[in-house]
Amino acid sequence: MGVEVHHVVSGRRDGPVVVLSGSLGSALEMWDATVPALEEHFRVVRYDTRGHGRSPVVPGACTLDDLADDLVGLLDRLSAPKAHLVGLSLGGMTALRVAARDPERVDRLAVLCTSACLGPASTWTDRAALVRAEGTRAVARSVVQRWFTPAHRDRAPWEAMVAATPAEGYASCCEAIAGMDQRAGLHEITAPTLAIAGADDPATPPRHLEEIATSVRDGQLLVVPGAAHLANVEQPGVVTAALVDHLTGENRS
Repeated sequence: MGVEVHHVVSGRRDGPVVVLSGSLGSALEMWDATVPALEEHFRVVRYDTRGHGRSPVVPGACTLDDLADDLVGLLDRLSAPKAHLVGLSLGGMTALRVAARDPERVDRLAVLCTSACLGPASTWTDRAALVRAEGTRAVARSVVQRWFTPAHRDRAPWEAMVAATPAEGYASCCEAIAGMDQRAGLHEITAPTLAIAGADDPATPPRHLEEIATSVRDGQLLVVPGAAHLANVEQPGVVTAALVDHLTGENRS
């Protein structure tokens, strides 16, 4: 049974549903630059991951299946039997899991700056322990340094976003990443998939997205220059255009 996550719906009421799932340490506002172009074509749904933003905090570790249950439960509450899924980082991991586990719920899939396996597990369990002890402010600056290239100077709002994330919510999602290895299941994903990498992403370098694109049954890879982990923020024009083309099917013959 999934958590009822906080969400916002906008765009065309009669359009196909596209759900945007965000990064660890983010709130749904991370998609602000992406939404306007999508709203022209789709019914756009953004949500806060459990323990993030305005979604409820669930004490204790969670699993990727828990996060997938939250997303499928959101689709159910929206009366959306099928949707396009777009996920970045943790959101991409969640979208991959839903696409492999519940393929009938996914039309097209786009994953950004993410991975099917992001070890070692100790990196994530150690971060969870630090955040539980000292709060998310303890990691906010270092996290945002990985989110952006040096050319992106407006970092203060993003550090504030990470620091505002409840410690238990952040830590429990770290533990979900620690326990994740989706590599063996990628071949089960049948939804046409666009994998978008930031060329300068130190957290999930392009090879992680290449592995996804070449392992799913119908995958494409796009590497975006001048972008680190939040490629949709640093290069919104390139990323949003690619998403619209993929989700509308215009990049396929």
